[in-house]
Amino acid sequence: MIDEEISGLLGRVSLRDRAAFAELYRLTSPKLFAICLRILRDRSEAEEALQEIYVKIWQHADRFSPGQSTPMSWLAAIARNRAIDLIRARRPVANAIDEAYDLADPAADPEKTAVVKAEGRRIDACMQELETDRADAVRRAYVEGLSYQELAEVYAVPLNTMRTWLRRSLLKLRECMER
Repeated sequence: MIDEEISGLLGRVSLRDRAAFAELYRLTSPKLFAICLRILRDRSEAEEALQEIYVKIWQHADRFSPGQSTPMSWLAAIARNRAIDLIRARRPVANAIDEAYDLADPAADPEKTAVVKAEGRRIDACMQELETDRADAVRRAYVEGLSYQELAEVYAVPLNTMRTWLRRSLLKLRECMER
């Protein structure tokens, strides 16, 4: 019932119905805020992201197609993508000057840096041992923060199948890392 209601509200929002937009916000903002907070790990940044998400929803509600996904999945994808974009924007772009500064920094510990890079390479190598879709699901779950349900929808598999995929993939990764 809630999906039908949200779908109807999105249709009305696409026609610029402000009352429908307010109701859509009331029904969906807790879930979308939780997604932003889980990814961004900063309340004020999540609040800002939420505002931007609803501006985007207002502007693009006409792009929602009920046959392609559920309305909450569509809204969650907008929230997730915005939060990930904000994380990417946080990362400074490294250039030669920054790298030279890092090398010249007396506080940098070359041994720790080498260990961290080696671990990263080991994890990458172990991820390559997984089937492509399993490795992608692991990344999306543990890096992007997608829930089991969201992943099951993305890969069009039952929820329990997705749980099995992730559990078995993590066991394979652990086994690989222990070698």
